[in-house]
Amino acid sequence: MINVAIIGTGNIANFHMQSLLKFRDRCKIVALVDIAPAKAQACKEKYDLNDAVVFASHGDMIASGMKIDLVHNCTPPFAHASVSIDCMNAGIDVFVEKPMAASLKECDDMIAARDKNGVMLHVVAQNRFRDIHMKLKQLKDSGIAGKIRVAHVNSLWWRGHSYYDLWWRGMWEKEGGGPTLNHAVHHIDLINWIYGELPKEVTAVLANVAHDNSEVEDVSFAILRYNDGAMATITSSVVHHGQEQNIELQGMDAKITAPFSCHACKGHPSGFPYDNTELMEKITQMHDNMLNLEYEGHEGQIDNILTYMETGKAPLIAAEDGRKTLELITAIYKAGCTKQMATLPISPSDEFYTFEGLLKNAIYFYEKANSVEDLGSDGVRTY
Repeated sequence: MINVAIIGTGNIANFHMQSLLKFRDRCKIVALVDIAPAKAQACKEKYDLNDAVVFASHGDMIASGMKIDLVHNCTPPFAHASVSIDCMNAGIDVFVEKPMAASLKECDDMIAARDKNGVMLHVVAQNRFRDIHMKLKQLKDSGIAGKIRVAHVNSLWWRGHSYYDLWWRGMWEKEGGGPTLNHAVHHIDLINWIYGELPKEVTAVLANVAHDNSEVEDVSFAILRYNDGAMATITSSVVHHGQEQNIELQGMDAKITAPFSCHACKGHPSGFPYDNTELMEKITQMHDNMLNLEYEGHEGQIDNILTYMETGKAPLIAAEDGRKTLELITAIYKAGCTKQMATLPISPSDEFYTFEGLLKNAIYFYEKANSVEDLGSDGVRTY
């Protein structure tokens, strides 16, 4: 039985607890940690975690000597590195929520702590464990659409004005950024994984068009160029009604997307297109014959991590993947804040490698005036 602790019992922690409880025969939630212990106690009662111990800090939990095999770090982004490193220094495996950390330096410090202590560091990227994305990855890797030349990534969400009233949101120092970091992180991870490499150049524009109670951007547009000449766009937003998220890959032979659709063209002698129905039918058949995942989302990634702990089989997502995602996000912020093209990789000598460098160069769109400790629970996701 794998003993699990949850650190940070805000709304996102509910998805972790609900998923963990799907695997009661493999793991047990033994500790709940929150700087507001009443919140942890409420979670204990909500999920009937009668044997779980409530702590007011992760330091108290570690000092207790309780046997803990895996920590789910569900704290706000500014605490991801410090909490994770403390737990790894105590010999505990860590599963940290997105984004991995607030800076590339913090990512490297976390990876160094992992290696020093011989533990595992997992980063939340649950959208890889979605049928639509797993199948898009398989279609791309099959080569059926031809060499990918253009990609469009849309992470389009909508959040009301009060969303940024929560005490840690909308502040560069606490949240680390806006939707580019905290919403599009999932789709940026996906394009890195599906395409298979980071771009070499990034240009970007950041703006805050609808949330004057937030320092950070609420929309960004980025253009990426890869080593093989391919191009991609990424739109990250919390101002889009309809909340549509999708990835479109334009290959030399066909377009494939998640959610799934496909289209393929051939050219008349004049160069104008007509439908390649044979290829479209072939792609659709390949897609429809692909197996669905047993578990999706957080459940899928947690199952993957538990399987690693039980069998030693390598997990799908490594800490280095979380770092690559943050490196691309950092490049978008660098390009947007400096209004200059950013190149990758970002070296330790770059100001944007550290969180202090980001804070120094960030665009502060508005002054955050309102701050509340809790927005209340209405059963919706908090990212």
